Amino acid sequence: MLYPLLGLFGLCAGVTTLLFGFGGGFFAVPLLYALLLTSHGAGTAVAEHAMQIAVATSATVMIFSSTLATWRHHRAGSLRWDLVRPLAPAIAVGALLGAWAALYVTSAWLRGLFIGYLLLSLLDAWLRPGFVRTGGQALAEMSRTGATLAGLPIGALAALLGVGGSVMTVPLMRRRGASMRTATAMANPLSLPMALAATLVYALVPSNQTDLGSGLLGLIDLRAALVMTVGAWLGMHLAAPLLGRIPDHVHARAYLALLACVLLVMLLAGN
Repeated sequence: MLYPLLGLFGLCAGVTTLLFGFGGGFFAVPLLYALLLTSHGAGTAVAEHAMQIAVATSATVMIFSSTLATWRHHRAGSLRWDLVRPLAPAIAVGALLGAWAALYVTSAWLRGLFIGYLLLSLLDAWLRPGFVRTGGQALAEMSRTGATLAGLPIGALAALLGVGGSVMTVPLMRRRGASMRTATAMANPLSLPMALAATLVYALVPSNQTDLGSGLLGLIDLRAALVMTVGAWLGMHLAAPLLGRIPDHVHARAYLALLACVLLVMLLAGN
């Protein structure tokens, strides 16, 4: 039953990656976290490190899902590479710092940070103007300083929580005047430097740090990552006909509704 569920998680992650730029993290992390808790007894090493394993595995899956989604959006002409290029290096540096910090934070603290960040993101998007409907201003390039100041915390928080940065990059681009199609498309190439840097750190965790059993590379569950990657590939194929066809205001509301669902799953997980 474990692997069919992981495949289903991956399929859903593929849909959300292509249509919402989530990179799968916001969907995969809470569900994989809940699955690890239910499939291993309380007090086991895996249960105690469930959030770290979920975050690390999500980052690995994100490499493949974000790469495929980036290619599809590039072919569809919905990417602004002039805005991606200045942000990517700062996001990669921030991701190295965030992934390193995650090694020293308890699973309970990571879960609390994940929930808190989701809640703040939802409140900001609903209560502050500029997300559900944009003002229609032209989407301008960012300065090198501005890209660095934005990219470092995006990368650090995304790697720490395994979320791909979509919940920061999409609102950032949205408030700068981007359509939801452009904002969610750009979240995918901006997730790649985070995913690569974070996976490198999580894979190189010393093997003697804790005994989590076989099938793990550092904190990455390789079998779960493989099954979810295959599911994500299938999910993108299923979601491809919807690409660019969702009305902008509907797309924005659906993005927030999905965040709310993820928040609910995370609140219920482990309780």
